[in-house]
Amino acid sequence: MPTMTDDLSLVFHALADPTRRRMLERLSRGDATVGELGAPFAISAPAVSQHLRVLEKARLVERRTRAQWRVCSLSREPLNQAAEWVERNRREWHERFDRLDAVLARGEDEEAG
Repeated sequence: MPTMTDDLSLVFHALADPTRRRMLERLSRGDATVGELGAPFAISAPAVSQHLRVLEKARLVERRTRAQWRVCSLSREPLNQAAEWVERNRREWHERFDRLDAVLARGEDEEAG
């Protein structure tokens, strides 16, 4: 896998995995311990930690220690940045498709005429 250095690539890489997306969905409802995040999945504790490291590297999750527990919380800013990028590009893609539709429609009119 290529090395990712820009923040947006790290976020999309983290979101590419369904387990990590479910972890983020859980954290959207509030903080959770590492054990709580891993409980719904049939994966080992090291696998849970590996998923959390990917989420932390993308700055989507922050971990801290509370007493003897490792508590995770969601950091929304990277998600907001990714959503802004998608929205900005979605508008451009739609404009290009609209222009293509117009060109194709003109071509069909010329063939019919």
